[in-house]
Amino acid sequence: MFLKEFREFAVKGNVVDMAVGIIIGAAFGAIVKSLVSDVIMPPVGLLLGRVDFSNLFLVLKEGAAAGPYATVAEAQKAGAVTINYGLFLNSVISFLIVAFAVFVLVKSINNLRRQQEAPPPAPAAKKCPYCLSSIPVNAVRCAHCTSELKRE
Repeated sequence: MFLKEFREFAVKGNVVDMAVGIIIGAAFGAIVKSLVSDVIMPPVGLLLGRVDFSNLFLVLKEGAAAGPYATVAEAQKAGAVTINYGLFLNSVISFLIVAFAVFVLVKSINNLRRQQEAPPPAPAAKKCPYCLSSIPVNAVRCAHCTSELKRE
């Protein structure tokens, strides 16, 4: 019984769609990470005086081998305790790019949905201009005051 219910849940369209979305999202995240690390940050670092953002760090405690350490990897290898604010900055930029891409995607989907919505149905009734009673749209005479109505 439990296995049957689980199988029905797992093969529903929403669960499969969600799984595909997660897989594509992970791949997109890897692409954005590469975009930030390999394409965006090198020119920014060059403009700021040949700074490699992935190796910006602050040493809190020296490791077994005394510093200075040229890279985060050297500091970690020596056992130093560091705050890696350059890696954090790369992650923030990656997040902003992913968030912007998701925003654009959701905005596009919402615009498509609005375009596909059916226009509201034509009104079935109108007001008589003389007595303000509700009458059928195609009426040529008001049923309440018997006024003759202009055709529209």
